Amino acid sequence: MEAPYAFTVHCVKRARRHRWKWAQVTFCSAEEQLCHLWLQTLRDLLEKLTCRPKHLLVFINPFGGKGKGKHIYERKVAPLFTLASITTEVIVTECANHAKESLYEINLDKYDGIICVGGDGMFSEILQGLIGRTQRDSGVDQNHPRAALVPSPLRIGIIPAGSTDCVCYSTIGINDAQTSALHIIVGDSLAMDVSAVHRNNTLLGYSVSLLGYGFYGDIIRDSEKKRWMGHARYDFSGFKTFLSHHCYEGTVSFLPARHTVGSPRDEKPCQAGCFVCRQSKQQLEEEQKKSLYGLENAEEVEEWKVICGKFLAINATNMSCACPRSPRGLSPAAHLGDGSSDLILIRKCSRLNFLRFLVRHTNQHDQFDFTFVEVYRVKRFQFTSKPLEEEDSDLQERGKKRFGQICSDHPPCCCPVTHSSWNCDGEVLNSAALEVRVHCQLVQLFARGIEETE
Repeated sequence: MEAPYAFTVHCVKRARRHRWKWAQVTFCSAEEQLCHLWLQTLRDLLEKLTCRPKHLLVFINPFGGKGKGKHIYERKVAPLFTLASITTEVIVTECANHAKESLYEINLDKYDGIICVGGDGMFSEILQGLIGRTQRDSGVDQNHPRAALVPSPLRIGIIPAGSTDCVCYSTIGINDAQTSALHIIVGDSLAMDVSAVHRNNTLLGYSVSLLGYGFYGDIIRDSEKKRWMGHARYDFSGFKTFLSHHCYEGTVSFLPARHTVGSPRDEKPCQAGCFVCRQSKQQLEEEQKKSLYGLENAEEVEEWKVICGKFLAINATNMSCACPRSPRGLSPAAHLGDGSSDLILIRKCSRLNFLRFLVRHTNQHDQFDFTFVEVYRVKRFQFTSKPLEEEDSDLQERGKKRFGQICSDHPPCCCPVTHSSWNCDGEVLNSAALEVRVHCQLVQLFARGIEETE
């Protein structure tokens, strides 16, 4: 063409395995007026898309994962935000709980969302801060276990730059910074359940992925002492915990989630536009209306179930907890927004059987198909550990004399252990006894769920 007029449209191109890539298409026209008409029309249409963010608050953890969070953001994410005309305010965190404390002080009214550049620990910190700030502003007492929490109007975006990035993988399907940035830019929204963890009318924290007692609790407690090892500390602590093979005696009480239309073993994973999450949300809203008008209290009508025994692990997952090492996760059919948690009980068994169970997390086989594994979909649950009795204390003292200092630091199987710790989204909760309640779709992410691939 002799006198072409052109403009470029930046867009999203889908690639393999849930990856999104930035692409661009250039349009040419021989008429200048026609070119300007197209440009103005496209700009007007984009301006009407209220779901897209315009101003974001970004928190960067410079120490998470391999310490590349700042580099990843500046190189892969910031240029895309600039192309999309998104303005940002960036805060590089300097210490633990920096982001959480900042969210209690900053004026959040001018932002359309909060971006987390880091791993699951950084996301958890922002989650605690955002929910806490929302409840404070709404006059809700977080420490009350039965309090109706208020959802935050701000969405959270995750730019993966940590060790595992489980939340990102379970909500998008891949740990890729550019893919996550593009989901933020197009304004995707995904409502997600949050579990509130209490003890004695005191809030201990919030969880969106894993609450683990026993095996996973011991791993996170031991790995905290070995941060100097970097990411390898998880493998080392996991191997050591597996060899220790401790089991813990206690009582689990739970309220079954009868409102949800799915089950933990139906092999129907949560995907974009999930029918189960939509239906479960409607059922919960109907239950709340009945309770509001005094017609019935669903939690009183339904009966709590009680299970006692010795457990190698007690896991509660609000999502599949998938990651590159475990593509299907701890509970493949767990749903992100159905108002329930999958409670997995692994009873005392041999090391070989427990190893078989762990290996199932890495393949396509049913990991609940063992006689020593039970799984339930619950709305609430409580756990209390059995205290160490006097005769057991005498046995422990004899074990210390027999095995020396090693036993006192890391008691082997022959020595009874009083209790484990809880792994709450990668953070240690030293309280053994606790109460957990799932709050349906309490927070929203810049995500759309895992899309079904052809």
